[in-house]
Amino acid sequence: MDAASSPEVVAAIVFALAVGHTFSTGFFARLAHLPSRHAGLWHLLSEVEVVFGFWAFVLVVTLFMLTGKADAVDYMESRNFTEPLFVFVIMVVAASRPILEFGDAAVRVLARLLPFQRSQGIFFLCLSIVPLLGSFITEPAAMTLAALMLRDGYFRHGLSRRLQYAVLGVLFVNVSIGGTLTSFGAPPVLMVAAKWEWNSAFMLSTFGWKAAVVVLVNAALLTGLFRHELAAGRGGDMAETEAEAGVPVVVILVHLAFLVGVVVFAHHPAIFMGLFLFFIGYTEAYERYQDKLILREGLLVAFFLAGLVVLGGLQQWWLQPTLMGVEPTLLYFLAIGLTAITDNAALTYLASLVDGVSAEFKYAIVAGAVTGGGLTIIANAPNPAGVAILKSGFADQSISPLGLFLGALAPTGIAILGFLLL
Repeated sequence: MDAASSPEVVAAIVFALAVGHTFSTGFFARLAHLPSRHAGLWHLLSEVEVVFGFWAFVLVVTLFMLTGKADAVDYMESRNFTEPLFVFVIMVVAASRPILEFGDAAVRVLARLLPFQRSQGIFFLCLSIVPLLGSFITEPAAMTLAALMLRDGYFRHGLSRRLQYAVLGVLFVNVSIGGTLTSFGAPPVLMVAAKWEWNSAFMLSTFGWKAAVVVLVNAALLTGLFRHELAAGRGGDMAETEAEAGVPVVVILVHLAFLVGVVVFAHHPAIFMGLFLFFIGYTEAYERYQDKLILREGLLVAFFLAGLVVLGGLQQWWLQPTLMGVEPTLLYFLAIGLTAITDNAALTYLASLVDGVSAEFKYAIVAGAVTGGGLTIIANAPNPAGVAILKSGFADQSISPLGLFLGALAPTGIAILGFLLL
């Protein structure tokens, strides 16, 4: 390993502080509720989505002092912020009322075909079929749809704390692995697909079918374990008023067209941002068929991911050597652990920079990256979107990173068995 430069060492320290901060948001949330003239600051620091953006700002200021204006600006301009922009746009479009009504209607039709009580069937589909849709509409869109349907259909009617974190863990794990049926749905796969010449047929035969089995098993086990609580509640009842009922089919089709357009041009921000501005205009023109767009939530998630892009760009000096020369099975578990403290797309991107790696190395690094994608908020790009949507159902409107980790352990274990044994 080459000696790290001063900016790289500082960046590693700041990154470690940011990771520690994500596990301390509950502490700041409690401070925010105490009488204090700094309550506003504590509330800001208790927002999980703010954490990495805040520490990225600290890093940039430090770089200005260490390297000067020119180098700091050059570093910022070398960062690629396409993914944060895309996640913001896809969140807002996928969470629009016509898309949600279409998704809810489709899930209800499928639920009638299942041998479950109604609320159990819808719950199962939200945690299985919707995450698997991430392979086609992208994982951020699938996360947004599933989280909103779970929030409106279950979390708002009251769930036990234990079930809340179990749902969060299964949802995050299933979304992370559910995007591997194609070569474009999951960010960590997207980072290596072109370099390693992985097409959708390869992904389906190597990763996708295993992921689908794991997703269905995770969702079925959780539904079965909590079937009595689900049956006793009012789960599955989406909030709807008479004035809001009946979005015309043509409006739904137009929204679906915007969603497809954004997905198709996911790597071209000039185009998908143009589509998004057109989408905003359309929603204003047909306001009576719309709910309030989740612009604030989307911007917070984009801020989180942009901070991760800034902080992650200077971690290559220690992360890449850590991956080299490791036996494939051990590398698989190492990738799971590293994913929990980095972004899984950043991890696979760094792996793609290494030439001459074996097929076993490639499988281990990607399988590990998607397997560990549900363990923490920062492990997978769509996770902050799920947190932003679902946190209103938790005490103090705050999600405990430890609670998420514990809730994700069992479904992650099943994913490990699936990718190693199937």
